[in-house]
Amino acid sequence: TGSATRICFVLSNTGVDICGPNQCLLDRLGNENHVQPFTKLVKNSAYYSRFQTKYKRRRQGKTDYYARRRLIAQAKNKYNSPKYRMVVRFTNRDIICQLVTAQLDGDKVFCAAYAHELKRYGITNGLTNWAAAYATGLLLARRALKKLELDDTFTGVEEADGEYKLTEAAETDDGERRPFKCFLDVGLHRTSTGARVFGALKGASDGGIYVPHNEKRFPGYDQETKELDAETLRKYIFAGHVAEYMETLADDDEERYKSQFAKYIENEIEADGLEEMLQEAHKAIREDPFKKDDEEGDKKSKEEWKAEGKKYRNKKLSKEEKDARIKSKIEELTS
Repeated sequence: TGSATRICFVLSNTGVDICGPNQCLLDRLGNENHVQPFTKLVKNSAYYSRFQTKYKRRRQGKTDYYARRRLIAQAKNKYNSPKYRMVVRFTNRDIICQLVTAQLDGDKVFCAAYAHELKRYGITNGLTNWAAAYATGLLLARRALKKLELDDTFTGVEEADGEYKLTEAAETDDGERRPFKCFLDVGLHRTSTGARVFGALKGASDGGIYVPHNEKRFPGYDQETKELDAETLRKYIFAGHVAEYMETLADDDEERYKSQFAKYIENEIEADGLEEMLQEAHKAIREDPFKKDDEEGDKKSKEEWKAEGKKYRNKKLSKEEKDARIKSKIEELTS
């Protein structure tokens, strides 16, 4: 409890009996065989006066500062060059991929992509599975390179084959050009073999960004042979594991299949059509990574947003206006 630990010893004919803190009443009754207990302070005033609280986000269980310190530390001979992190986070219905750099006044997001944006490219269901993570990572990479005008220089892997490949320097008219580099930030996610965070990593790597990694955490890697089965990885990229489960469930338990894949059935998506759908989505992402939602319309300008705020906000009254308002109310009551 943080106050004290107390043990009571009672001398009897059979030996020494031990009483717990709530059991012994002999000290109240004044028994002569009762030995005064030794009370040890577990957390005394010195403990509390020296206690140092951890960072707020550590107390909330949101940030792993051991990892963060190492991810944001930049080599001192690179001066003010930003060090980018590829931040991948999963919510219940979405995947968030961002390219972030740490600055003194907070983290700045350079580019972002979300799984719910995949609907614009034809992926309407399964927005948090392995294939969606890959597509979101690919979308992030193509957006970032388009923003930097490097999308033609670094095309990445145009047709995903599941092979392990890192983005290398490219030859241009001005000489050798090194790729955009960032480091994977998994946050508090468990980095087990085959985890979805590595799907986003693979998508970004195939999209033309250089993210230092090896093949050991991809699905299809064999610990004994130390080799990656590219076919297994390709199957996950194109949701082959989802298609297999759909077919198995449809054969074994049709009612559960109709319940679990109701949205797939509603959108007329079948198991054998998943690969083609994802291939078309990957092509569409490469063609236009900044594609707008048809139903979204034009974005409002900063002036329009300010005007919207003024439309509904109550304006503060001056002192003269307040006095006049009070006077009019008094006149209404007295009349």
